[in-house]
Amino acid sequence: MTKLSRRLSALPSYPMGEIPSIKRRLVQQGVDVIDVGAGDADFPPPEAAIDALARAAADPAMSRYPFQLGLPAFREAAAAYMQRRFGVACDPFAELHPLLGSKEGIAHLAMAVLDRGDVAIVPDPGYPVYHGGTVLAQGEPHLYPITPRSDFLVELDAVPADVLKRTRLVYLNYPNNPTAAIAPRDYLERTVAFCRRHDIVIAYDNPYCEITFDGYVAPSIFEIPGARDVAVEFHSLSKSFCMTGWRLGWAVGRSELVTALSRVKSYVDTGAFLAVQAAGAAVLHDAAAHLAPYVAQFKERRDAMLPALRAQGFEPETPRATMYIWVPLPEGLPSAAFQRRALEEAGVVVMPGSGFGAGGEGFFRVALTVATPRLVEGAARLGKVLAAV
Repeated sequence: MTKLSRRLSALPSYPMGEIPSIKRRLVQQGVDVIDVGAGDADFPPPEAAIDALARAAADPAMSRYPFQLGLPAFREAAAAYMQRRFGVACDPFAELHPLLGSKEGIAHLAMAVLDRGDVAIVPDPGYPVYHGGTVLAQGEPHLYPITPRSDFLVELDAVPADVLKRTRLVYLNYPNNPTAAIAPRDYLERTVAFCRRHDIVIAYDNPYCEITFDGYVAPSIFEIPGARDVAVEFHSLSKSFCMTGWRLGWAVGRSELVTALSRVKSYVDTGAFLAVQAAGAAVLHDAAAHLAPYVAQFKERRDAMLPALRAQGFEPETPRATMYIWVPLPEGLPSAAFQRRALEEAGVVVMPGSGFGAGGEGFFRVALTVATPRLVEGAARLGKVLAAV
């Protein structure tokens, strides 16, 4: 039997791993499945993206290798977006790098900054790539529990001193997946100051910065003084612009860190399809206009789903950002068991909190990724499952 690597065996199971096959079986059996599991909205991408992709795909030059340079126009559009949206200036060719979606960049950054035995602080619950990327880089994940009591914030001064001495990287993600938590500015200020003192790189995962409600405006980490010394920020067109399958994003940070990430990537990919980068540039040129209708619809769905869930006995907080609702379960009810019953008995796909780490136990996540009537119907079905347990 072929011996596989220790890194592979150390990877936690991916939370979406078995759901597609179960969903497919149920659909084949005639079950009406409502899927609010993955953060993959049902809205069409912007017409500007589709038109730009069609034009670019007809140009033979766009089918050549992108390499790590990619399409200069995309780099320039992303840098202009950073300036307009956050007031953050960056060199599009030295301090910004195109990605095949932010996911791969987040994982590859760990390979650029961690050596064997180095520690990365991983929020628990959190996006599984933080844990997996650390393991694949042969680093050591230190799982930091984020809880309602601490507003789901990673407080680095609570990390044990012996762990902190070996810490080279911390993953931060606000607005947060899966909890939908947001980070106050004073929290970001003290965290940046802490990382500068301890020479810790911040991987600031910011794909939900545009999906915000009730007057909240999510910042870039680079709005915080000193962050450029220690942070790499990741952006994606997947969530805000409903372009999940297009696989396009970017990383931004000081040249030394971005160059290190680029060097890793040069050995594992040759860049996103140039025509997709042209589409991304077209969208970013008029980002605010494209975003507004999506955010309005996410808010409408949130405002319908919250009372629907509460009417069924659930008690979620009102999220001010993201496309998610983080729903507490009654004490003692395992989230994986609830998720399995919701799928098998009610035809509703949700994400169990434990799928994001042990710290997510006692919760499940709903994604606002289907039409409002389907969300309300899903809440009613989930209520029946809750009443039966």
